[in-house]
Amino acid sequence: MKIFGEIKLKGDGYAGGFSCGATMHGSATMERFTLKEGAEDLSEGTSVYEDKEGLTLKVVKIRDGGALRVKTSVTNQTDRTVTLEMMTSFALSEVSADRIHRLQSFWSAEGKLRSESVSDLLLEPSWNRCGLRIEKFGNTGSMPVRKYFPFLALEDSTTGEFIGIQLYLASTWQMEIICKEDDRLTVTGGIGDRDFGQWMKDLVPGETFDAPEAVIAIGSSLEEISDLLVKAQHPTISPVDGNMDIMFNEYCTTWGNPSYANMKKICDKISNKGIRYLVIDSGWYGSDAWWESIGDWEVNEEKFPGGMKPIADYIRSQGMIPGLWYEMESLASGSEHYNDPEHLIRKDGVPLTVGGRRFWDMEDPWVIDYLSEKVISLLKDSGMGYVKIDYNDTIGMGCDGAESIGEGLRRKVCASQRFFEKIRKEIPGIVIENCSSGGHRLEPSMMALCSQASFSDAHEIKSIPLIAANMHRVIRPDQSQIWAVLRATDSKERIEYSLAATLMGRMCLSGDIYDLSDEQWGFVEEGINFYRKCADVIKNGTTVCIDASDTTYNEPKGRQLLIRKWQGRCLAILHRFEDSEYIEPEFTPSSRVIAQYGSGNADFTAKAWLYEE
Repeated sequence: MKIFGEIKLKGDGYAGGFSCGATMHGSATMERFTLKEGAEDLSEGTSVYEDKEGLTLKVVKIRDGGALRVKTSVTNQTDRTVTLEMMTSFALSEVSADRIHRLQSFWSAEGKLRSESVSDLLLEPSWNRCGLRIEKFGNTGSMPVRKYFPFLALEDSTTGEFIGIQLYLASTWQMEIICKEDDRLTVTGGIGDRDFGQWMKDLVPGETFDAPEAVIAIGSSLEEISDLLVKAQHPTISPVDGNMDIMFNEYCTTWGNPSYANMKKICDKISNKGIRYLVIDSGWYGSDAWWESIGDWEVNEEKFPGGMKPIADYIRSQGMIPGLWYEMESLASGSEHYNDPEHLIRKDGVPLTVGGRRFWDMEDPWVIDYLSEKVISLLKDSGMGYVKIDYNDTIGMGCDGAESIGEGLRRKVCASQRFFEKIRKEIPGIVIENCSSGGHRLEPSMMALCSQASFSDAHEIKSIPLIAANMHRVIRPDQSQIWAVLRATDSKERIEYSLAATLMGRMCLSGDIYDLSDEQWGFVEEGINFYRKCADVIKNGTTVCIDASDTTYNEPKGRQLLIRKWQGRCLAILHRFEDSEYIEPEFTPSSRVIAQYGSGNADFTAKAWLYEE
């Protein structure tokens, strides 16, 4: 297997084999390059390619635990501007694989595993080895996890070897699987190219452009390579947030109608329950129709007299850290700036409008000053220690402001990421939550900027355990915030089913918290106590098993068993769906059960074991 980099320049010829419009791989641009330094293997080092005109393509490979970080750049040392219309973050050739694994994603159904054979995808070579077979997929827009996660795994069932790849890119991305003359594959990925993402990038003499990073891992199972990829993620976790602490988000309690009075009521109820964060979600600003005033961020003083500081102070007086929700990159139709084109993202010269939303131009200094006042200063002045940053629609294919709309999109998203960094810098220790209608931004470059992330907007549905388990393949469980929405009508079994799902990540509570009976609170506290016993395994462990029956997400059937191990201890979590069977982990004679939670005695119940091997 070889690893290399690839570009295509505007004006150069495309490869043949009926591939024009389907791929830019193998173009005339690369025919001019030769390898001048390094090796095209998966060892650590740098490979340098040059063409005769003065372009240099560099591929840097850095070992990171069991994974390989790949950083590709191109430098223009010619005397003219050149235009890129494709550039890979990575390219692998001579890949042996007969099965392809991808993670699909739509709203409230994140990360569903899609496994297909190479023959199912029609990626076998043709009878006379003529023509390229191509599977090209990815996502366009500023929600990078809208259709697929930027993740790919290739399996060779003959040898048992798996190759896993993640892209670090929060805007349009693509991956390609290409079959040429033999049974081996070429696999590439990076920014969505001119065909897929309407991307072109001018490179002036002396300029270098860095492709988004890719990480590659090789192992003997899907679980192993996923774990290696996830452990290669190194987010900047707030020093306040290193202990797997529990949060309460009031959204499914007030449904967008928080106030000083009801937040105080919630605070009084949970102040002695071992909960660390109390997050005030949407509706604290503007009028009662808060969804129409997104973008102004004026505190609704009828709900919060004196602003947000009094309630933040009260929450802190009860031993918790207060948090606040924002959707800072967007504006709704009721915002005073909604019709101000000067500071908004535009497409074809007019403000880009998506479902009644418009978007701030995060490259505009005026916008940065405005949001610094409305977001950063408000968080600081009120004493908030946690911010939930939501993002509820996508820019789509691209926008004005660069040499192509695809490059315009990439630049605007990078500018948004710089504002995340500005928040961290100006409020040291703040805990940032990454949310985008739940999970639409769960990719590594966004996760690197945040302490936690909303795993999904699936708040009360039966498939929450399935989605929570899916996240183990792409993000760190200690960053994956999983909701347990508690209702006054919940049975003991329903409470256990909900809380057991949070054992796959970070526990977040919501719901009818002040209407629960003492008996119901007892069941909740049993779950909290079990979660604390398992916290080190959740945070530091390795997921070795995600065994789920074939199931739909709306009406799940069968069961799921997830097992995570760390330093001789194991956490096993069973969820039973419709028409399920009870199973247990395979205990050895030397196994010792430390603690158990739940019963798992019927459909839609759960049971968890913490045990030593």
